[in-house]
Amino acid sequence: MRAAVIGDNCIDVYRDLDVCYPTGNAVDTGVHLQKLGLATSFVGFTGTDAYSDWIVETLRAEGLDTSYLLRMDGPAAIAELGMDGVECLHQHYTEGVQAWEVYTPQQLAFAAGHDLIHSTPWAHLDEHLPALRAGSARLSFDYSDRWSDAAAQETMRYVQIGFFSMGGAADAAADVLREAVGRGLRLAVATLGPNGSIAWDGAEFTRCDAVRAAKVVNTVGAGDSFIAAFLTAELAGRPVAECLHAGAVLAAQVVGHFGPWDPIPLRPPLPQGPQP
Repeated sequence: MRAAVIGDNCIDVYRDLDVCYPTGNAVDTGVHLQKLGLATSFVGFTGTDAYSDWIVETLRAEGLDTSYLLRMDGPAAIAELGMDGVECLHQHYTEGVQAWEVYTPQQLAFAAGHDLIHSTPWAHLDEHLPALRAGSARLSFDYSDRWSDAAAQETMRYVQIGFFSMGGAADAAADVLREAVGRGLRLAVATLGPNGSIAWDGAEFTRCDAVRAAKVVNTVGAGDSFIAAFLTAELAGRPVAECLHAGAVLAAQVVGHFGPWDPIPLRPPLPQGPQP
């Protein structure tokens, strides 16, 4: 089985801690899919600066196919973060060259040749979802906390498996999942933080308790790792309950270290301003 992740890549910068690392929702999910045994390709765009070089180097070191990760003249995306205990605080995001990305027919055809395509709202992929859905690949989408956006809701007619981050809105999860499946999803999954997770397939709800973490250092990346483990189990034909549990187990491991996977390369951030 082969997976293609399409979309965002960036550098998370914690200036107060003097540390940064390569990441992005699609990056984190893709790295975990690869670690879980799926041959994974990363499709998208990055820049030509030093941070962009590091992103490409990291993906290749993790074993992902970057043949269709194209370079555009300009900077990588940067997310400025802080910490509040074990929770990361999003302070500022600079999209870099991804603000101008336009997928090529070759990129889309390459992605369509995989068994699974996974993407995110930050991928600028919405207009291409109908064509991708017309192929044989299973189409997965991380809606994060944007389930109420009109543009996101419009994509649900093309997506088969959708993921929703609802830790702060657990009481609304059942209604949100029902609506999402009503709009076209085959399966809708919500992560609920310490309240575990829930899935709706149009006929029944399946619930799973959270797995207790041995320690919690940073919750960043928990959702992406959950998605990767869930999808790997789902592709293997396992029941929804087992898919949810697989996601919970990996997420509990990921929160035990600082970055979204382990081991992740850490460096001091470059000085602020344009980079070579």
